[in-house]
Amino acid sequence: MDIASLKTLNAERRARRAAILLTDLGDGSSRIVHEHDEVAGELGEAVARAFRTGNSGSAEAGGRSYFLNVHLPQPRLVVVGAVHISQALAPMARIAGYPLEIIDPRTAFASADRFPDITLHAEWPESVLAEHPLDSYTALAAVTHDPKIDDFALKAALDAKCFYVGALGSRKTHANRVERLLALGATAEEVERIHAPIGLDIGAASPAEIAVAVLAQLIRAFHARGSGFKSKGEAA
Repeated sequence: MDIASLKTLNAERRARRAAILLTDLGDGSSRIVHEHDEVAGELGEAVARAFRTGNSGSAEAGGRSYFLNVHLPQPRLVVVGAVHISQALAPMARIAGYPLEIIDPRTAFASADRFPDITLHAEWPESVLAEHPLDSYTALAAVTHDPKIDDFALKAALDAKCFYVGALGSRKTHANRVERLLALGATAEEVERIHAPIGLDIGAASPAEIAVAVLAQLIRAFHARGSGFKSKGEAA
């Protein structure tokens, strides 16, 4: 890898953007492909597949052999609400490889005693997300049941195109939430991306069971996500 490519990859990592180091195995030449670049034909299909799966490997395209070295940001989970579900979800997410942080301005809930060894922000989402913005490799779960806390974070997650956005609450609660988000400027299409009621429908009742359902749903969302990459000629 040449120095220019290394610098570019490091910059993409710091910015939490996906990139592929594409090497032509015939002549040894290489280049960086970003997630929203366009690549034609069979090679474009191989690159799109690599962005979706995160798997590095070789590919044949146009009579040439390539190696695709894939660099994806580590997916992370931001939970809005230091509640019982969050307490159960935190260790599960860590085991599954999704670093978790919690935002909740209610200091009675957001305490180190309740969440040991967890990144905890006892502040309003507006303040936290201004310093630690969301991105497309972040999942957001809003579980406070308090519109004053949840709504801003949900709108920010939609704006950032988080790969997963979930919100606790009944269908009636969510219908009211939808109206508020539309009033905040979200589109109907964006709001449809919110998983509400949150979690896979497995009949979960306890906080721990709901946490399992949420984690399973966001893992499925990550692996099924659209990468935003399009090969030339591919439908949007």
